[in-house]
Amino acid sequence: MPIATVNPANGETVKTYEAMGEEEIERRIQLAEATFRTYRTTGFAERARLMHRAADLLDEDQQDIARVITTEMGKPVRQARAEAAKCAKAMRWYADHAEELLADEEPAEADVKDSGASRVLVRYRPLGPVLAVMPWNFPLWQVVRFAAPALMAGNVGLLKHASNVPQTALYLEDLFHRAGFTEGCFQTLLIGSAAVNDILHDERIKAATLTGSEPAGRAVASTAGEMIKKTVLELGGSDPFVVMPSADLDRAAEVAVNARCQNAGQSCIAAKRFIVHTDVYDAFAERFVAGMRALKLGDPADEETEVGPLSSERGRADVEELVDDAVRGGATVLCGGERPDGPGWFYPPTVLAGITREMRIHREEAFGPVATLYRAGDLDEAVLIANDSSFGLSSNVWTRDGNEVDRFVRDLEAGGVYVNGMTASHPAFPFGGVKRSGYGRELSGHGIREFCNITTVWHGA
Repeated sequence: MPIATVNPANGETVKTYEAMGEEEIERRIQLAEATFRTYRTTGFAERARLMHRAADLLDEDQQDIARVITTEMGKPVRQARAEAAKCAKAMRWYADHAEELLADEEPAEADVKDSGASRVLVRYRPLGPVLAVMPWNFPLWQVVRFAAPALMAGNVGLLKHASNVPQTALYLEDLFHRAGFTEGCFQTLLIGSAAVNDILHDERIKAATLTGSEPAGRAVASTAGEMIKKTVLELGGSDPFVVMPSADLDRAAEVAVNARCQNAGQSCIAAKRFIVHTDVYDAFAERFVAGMRALKLGDPADEETEVGPLSSERGRADVEELVDDAVRGGATVLCGGERPDGPGWFYPPTVLAGITREMRIHREEAFGPVATLYRAGDLDEAVLIANDSSFGLSSNVWTRDGNEVDRFVRDLEAGGVYVNGMTASHPAFPFGGVKRSGYGRELSGHGIREFCNITTVWHGA
């Protein structure tokens, strides 16, 4: 895949880049290793000063970088600005909390005495250069939620971004440099996926994080496992959105539309499977379909657009194939289902009903604005349908019954359960999945500690 900005709203190639050669990659890895030796000794106050400066610059750049994101991957410009604002918020959160999150810990006095020590500390030390392999769908946020905690912990980062967002990737490197981080603290590698394997084999790279597809995750995890290197993986998702009879149906349907179609449905944590109790199925479906139909599909640079194009021609074709397969298998199209005429890789908000286990869309992630509706006879069936997936990233539950909430929290196989609300990441809360959605956690204290050497310091009596 060429490294290029191709506008998904019209298919035009805006700018192309040459992939970095072996010499440039080697120079950057050397620089990262050398920089880490000194950066790791900086104090939290200095790191926080630099991170706050990066957040301030990002706020100043918000309009410009939002337009770049919209041009590169088709996100509606209002959503692109919101993504930039969210990144600045996360930068400030880690700047303000990293020292506390990584403070030395002292075990219980009884355990210290039992070990024969006069004092024991648990200390969090940085690992070194970390390779981040990141996707295009949230081209700022996915990177910042790695970079902010990693840099605040004293690590340095090397970014291999998706090949269709090179301008955003280069902007991120420039942002941290302008903020005052030394050149080797955060570097972008303009490389194709084939170069990742050799970089992971390099002993100077101490760990890796990947957000992306299941095949990409397998490849990175396999190589990292061979090299015995720590990895964090955030892969696909096919999140359930369960609606029970006691739910506020108007609110649930309104949130469901946003949960499915934000970023044109191109989100791992987007709700994709809508599992509705039979008693309220028809009422919810009517509201949900009306909301999906009402969304404005169009030019992502237009302030009024709610759903832009999919990021690539291949991406749209993948969604179409899933819909066509479901229709051949007997699914009913309640709205959407056909690409519009004209240029660009647009696909309308679509709702399918009558889904069976034999259909591909039941098993595979639909990375576009396509929702599947399921009817559940009771809570037990709702849980069974929700867990009938190889993915387990997050989940949404709509009910006012406390006993039902307890049951869903206990039994849903997911890294998050959002009750009467939409799944959304926040810097203070851990984020990640189970099953084929990956392992490890990003954000919060759990995320900043993922790439730390958790060290026991034992002092004799």
